[in-house]
Amino acid sequence: MQSRQVLTDGAGFRAAMSMPGVLVTFGLVLFALALVVVLAFRINDGALFVGPLSLSNMITIFSDGLYAKVMLRSLWISGLVTLATVITAYPVAWYLAFRAGKRRGLVLFLVTLPFWTSYLLRVFAWKVVLAYNGVLNSAMIALGIWDTPSTAFLNNPTAVVVTLAHAYAPFAILPIFVALQTIPPSLLEAASDLGASRAQSFRRIILPLSMPGVLGGALVVFVPTIGDYVTPAMLGGPSSTMIGNLIQAQFGKANDWPFGAALAVATMLVILIAVALVRQADRRWGSRT
Repeated sequence: MQSRQVLTDGAGFRAAMSMPGVLVTFGLVLFALALVVVLAFRINDGALFVGPLSLSNMITIFSDGLYAKVMLRSLWISGLVTLATVITAYPVAWYLAFRAGKRRGLVLFLVTLPFWTSYLLRVFAWKVVLAYNGVLNSAMIALGIWDTPSTAFLNNPTAVVVTLAHAYAPFAILPIFVALQTIPPSLLEAASDLGASRAQSFRRIILPLSMPGVLGGALVVFVPTIGDYVTPAMLGGPSSTMIGNLIQAQFGKANDWPFGAALAVATMLVILIAVALVRQADRRWGSRT
């Protein structure tokens, strides 16, 4: 009888503790997502959620080449950002896992330091560095590399990729670091005893076993960058317009919420496809390891 009471009390306590999270998830996240999906199949008649549903927004998105072009550009830029972030994050994570030693806490502090500042401030900082009269141009002129400032650093996709890769680097470093830390040292010792070189140990042991962290970090970087609109608007210029900029414009200047919601739903479908591909790759790597 007492054991039943303890179990009942424990279940009630767990239910009470999980209730705030459940309310936030269903009341804010899922409910808001449902509103966006419903709104995507409405027309811009001012009534928003009252009236008949329509496929006109989706038909326009998938039939107009402009939106396909912007979506492909968003995928291309986000893919480059993800690749650049993972490539630069892996050596940092490897150093943290195998070489940092007593300095690990300091390096982790430096890695997470960007989280202490606003995302907008970091974007503004890169704009100051890359601007026509910015830090980089001034340094080039001071070193005598060229005589006049260049406009090649700003208002192009490269500026967007560099800024986003810097902003989301910690999101890739930490998952890879965690994956590297889970590798048993005995495997590396056994490889060394069997005559494997450091390059062979990395290629046959470290890299395959760390791939779940690499794939997780890549996904964490890819998902938010494909919908980013602040960085392309401030650093990219017209040639770097991404799908997030179109969504923001529909909800803002155009005041066409249904079409903006339809663009958001189309973007979510693309992200779901990317997540499914990453999950498939994760299963394949998991079976190999």
